[in-house]
Amino acid sequence: MCYLGFSLNANNILIEMMAVTDTLPSLFVSHGAPNLPLTDCSARTFLSQLGERLPLPKAILVISPHWMTSVPTLGTAGQMRAIYDFRGFERSLYQLQYNPPGFSDELAQTVLNRLALAEFPTAIDSDRGLDHGAWVPLSLVFPQANIPVMPLSLPAHWSPAQLVRLGEALSGLRKEGVLIVASGSATHNLGSLGGRAVYAETPDWVSGFEAWLVETLEQGNWDGLLDYENAPNAKENHPTTEHLLPLFVAVGASVRKTGKTLHRSYTYGVISMASFSFS
Repeated sequence: MCYLGFSLNANNILIEMMAVTDTLPSLFVSHGAPNLPLTDCSARTFLSQLGERLPLPKAILVISPHWMTSVPTLGTAGQMRAIYDFRGFERSLYQLQYNPPGFSDELAQTVLNRLALAEFPTAIDSDRGLDHGAWVPLSLVFPQANIPVMPLSLPAHWSPAQLVRLGEALSGLRKEGVLIVASGSATHNLGSLGGRAVYAETPDWVSGFEAWLVETLEQGNWDGLLDYENAPNAKENHPTTEHLLPLFVAVGASVRKTGKTLHRSYTYGVISMASFSFS
């Protein structure tokens, strides 16, 4: 049986005693299928251990491709709730709960002020919960659900360069103890799944694009990243772009610091679960 849980060890105790004195990183995590919390795979293990490797954040701002709007929109509910925005999965998945508190009014206003200072149009949604792109990875990284979370929508028609600027506007939050988590997928061609098993062999057109992405981020080749559509097999790996776009927010939020690869693995052969830190 696979379930969400939490075990307290020496590393957890150390982290809980730490004051947030350093600037937090921005993260890009590949969230995989909605049933990742119930799937025995290395990506689930990685995310389940990631929280122990991070300073304890005061709050988490999360960007997911499963909430797209015309302008950046903040989910300002006082109590977050998991949204089951999928169908056809095992019944036990719909019984998982992840309902952390939302941001305080003061912290939410801080986010709005930073976006206004950058002259971005904004909106708020006081009823929005956490779609699976947000709660699935967060439920593994921070399973106690006691850290305030605020979702930020992904502007649907913004270019990668605009999304980098959006991240730059939010970068100062990292000094205030806010962890910025951009959730998406390093590769995302669901049309190529074709009944593949979780541990199916990975074709060259998937591993080649992932290798290009790792090299580009670790070298800080931002011009190359912005021109990702000309990367090897880019169209095959991202026939639609929404699952890669959160990456640009994470890059901007780091003020374009070079990336560190935190994890590389695959699910169903064609879904890269690569995750990166920028600090």
